[in-house]
Amino acid sequence: MLKRFFALLAGLAVGGIVLLAGGTVIAVMLTYPRLPSLDVLTDYRPKIPLRVFSADSVLIGEFGEERRSFVRIHEVPELMKQAILSAEDERFYQHSGVDYVGVMRAAFGNVVSGHAKSGASTITMQVAKNFFLSSEKTFTRKFNEALLAFKIEHTLSKDQILELYFNQIYLGQRAYGFAAAAQAYYGKSLQQLNVAEMAMLAGLPKAPSAYNPIVNPDRARLRQLYVLRRMRELNYITPAQYDEAKNQPSHAAPQGSDVNLPAQYVAEMVRQAMYTRYQDRAYTDGFKVYTTIDSLHQRWAFDALRAGLTDYDRRLGYRGPESFVDLSTLPSGTERDEALEDTLAEIRDSGDMQPAVVLSANPAEVRAFVRGGKVAVVKGQGLSFARRALSPKLTPAQQIRPGAVVRIRANPKGYWEIVQMPEVEGGFVSLDPRTGAIRSLVGGFDFNRRSFNHVTQAWRQPGSSFKPFIYSAGLERGFTPASMVNDAPLVIDPQTLGGQRWEPKNDDGKFYGMMTMRRALALSKNLVSVRILMSIGTDYAQQYIQRFGFGPKQHPAYLTMALGAGMVTPLQMAEGYAVFANGGYRVRAYFVDRIEDPRGKVLAKTAPAVAGQNAPQAIDPRNAFIMSTMMRDVVRFGTANRAMSLGRMDLAGKTGTTNENRDAWFSGFNPNLVAITWVGYDQPKSLGRYGYGGTVALPIWINYMANALKGQPEVELPPPNGVVVRAGGGLRGGDEYFYEEYQRTNPELRVDNSGSVPGARRPEASNGAAEEGGDAGSDSAPAEDAVENVKELLF
Repeated sequence: MLKRFFALLAGLAVGGIVLLAGGTVIAVMLTYPRLPSLDVLTDYRPKIPLRVFSADSVLIGEFGEERRSFVRIHEVPELMKQAILSAEDERFYQHSGVDYVGVMRAAFGNVVSGHAKSGASTITMQVAKNFFLSSEKTFTRKFNEALLAFKIEHTLSKDQILELYFNQIYLGQRAYGFAAAAQAYYGKSLQQLNVAEMAMLAGLPKAPSAYNPIVNPDRARLRQLYVLRRMRELNYITPAQYDEAKNQPSHAAPQGSDVNLPAQYVAEMVRQAMYTRYQDRAYTDGFKVYTTIDSLHQRWAFDALRAGLTDYDRRLGYRGPESFVDLSTLPSGTERDEALEDTLAEIRDSGDMQPAVVLSANPAEVRAFVRGGKVAVVKGQGLSFARRALSPKLTPAQQIRPGAVVRIRANPKGYWEIVQMPEVEGGFVSLDPRTGAIRSLVGGFDFNRRSFNHVTQAWRQPGSSFKPFIYSAGLERGFTPASMVNDAPLVIDPQTLGGQRWEPKNDDGKFYGMMTMRRALALSKNLVSVRILMSIGTDYAQQYIQRFGFGPKQHPAYLTMALGAGMVTPLQMAEGYAVFANGGYRVRAYFVDRIEDPRGKVLAKTAPAVAGQNAPQAIDPRNAFIMSTMMRDVVRFGTANRAMSLGRMDLAGKTGTTNENRDAWFSGFNPNLVAITWVGYDQPKSLGRYGYGGTVALPIWINYMANALKGQPEVELPPPNGVVVRAGGGLRGGDEYFYEEYQRTNPELRVDNSGSVPGARRPEASNGAAEEGGDAGSDSAPAEDAVENVKELLF
């Protein structure tokens, strides 16, 4: 009976195995043909974000829903691959998609423990699940996963499979793939990771949220130790490496991005341009855009603009706390710290300016809570800027008191100091005058505070920085740098003009009589500029300035054009001054050098017009040369004399200040670099007694140029053909320059008090403007180009 019983059991077992095998074969035969195509794997196209780089390959921006960096498997460090295999699939290179040894080991472990303690998914099976299947825990899904694993192994090589896994797996912090995770958790590339960090990342696929070293550091630590132990058991690391990695503290922290160059305004310009060109594909197809930005120039420009705006703002005094938190409503102990962390999490840092909540305050010391649970103690020199706000005589809204939200900064000398975000804004741009390639662009103090790009979007009055374009027009109509023009009072009669009375004045309210054009530009004399414009005619001047890229709509043909009452952007000014710098050629500013696909294939490349080659000639080369010499005298002897601190003789430029000091400019260059600085308020108002082009904009330009031109030889350009040199005829004994034909016919040109030029012919009538005082302004009315007792004159 016993033998019969065992024989029956054996028969049933064999029959069951046969039925199971038959059922499995039938299931495979029915299921396998219906498995999804592997085209998505063989033609793998991950959603790679748009990445923006400087000309020297420094990342300046990244746009996309997923943080992902595609890496070829041969580029992955060997230890990183071994860490992954140790954690997920040690027999990956031995099995054919399903690890039967691993299945038996997992099954035995689950039986012994009495519950499902571990699975037996291979890396190939995880690839199948990630690309084609859901995460539901059912037998059907697991069966399809195994079949897909066999199909994948039959189609792709082991390295191809591992490459797919390495780049596709989700690892928390919006990071897909291990390269993106290295940046998300550590701010490093794969090659920069140490063994401990590799083990930490290799432990994430099992459960990214549970083993996130930022959110769950304790559980992540246990998982890391497991991976390290497996790496040691498999002889991937030495005992010394194991001990070192095991004892190394975790430095995982949230990383905004691996962007480390402050060029957000440029990155946004690229994003807009790419979306216009590719629509939604711009964010998923892995385009790489290389800009013309030089990372060193960009850093210098960013630091110079922020330092200049901060210095100006400090002169105006401390305004008070940004906001207040009612500390009495917060819990005590660690819960209070968490509440303060939440409050500060809503406030962005601005460079080195960190937000902080004041815990206690008195005239000798301020204690403030900063991110990370730290308490900063501010005292001594650190209180000097904001000391007035510690007075009890001020209103509660102006006082630094418990609950006040302030900005603090670690001073380089080793102490905390109270600072503030400036209200004033600015813009800075520099470019190569030969090609128009933008080398640096900073559109404002802080992109996260205001994304409005003041370099490309802010239309402001240029003030006296526009005078060189009027003087250039004067040279074309017969004036010379030695022409004598009267700096004397001038009144436009409203009865004659049919408009309002206009009596332009110089900034200092004084008049200096007859002077040369060269001296008038160096000292920025308004009356001379107006008389030059009257002589050449506003219609001609309006047409002439279009050669530099200035449109007639923004520059009506009124007399106030002479004082920069039109509207420009800093980028337009950079293009305009480039014409002077490059010998008279019109180049267009551009910021994208080339666009590449994820594999490095160039899809588009800018072919700029180059001065002296294929760029159109905008003005006579002699004109550009003479105007450059006149603007060099602005730097040497005039309103921009501060720039001589750079110790160079090849610098030229012009300051600009508008009515009521609403806008401050400095536009300057040498033959190899043009740079423009603008400072003002978004809602135009006076910059106050400190707000002149030479006092607030010029220092920013000097700060940038000190770095940009350091070690660069001076450039001395010879006069072009057709220029006559008169030795000692310029300012302070310098040379003077003339058009050859004008020097012969009228070398001693004079414009007298009335504005008339002896022997000149009359031009056609043109329009002008009436304005009250100042350098430039917006309160102007149309009027004929005429002045009481002044004739319409033109050469």
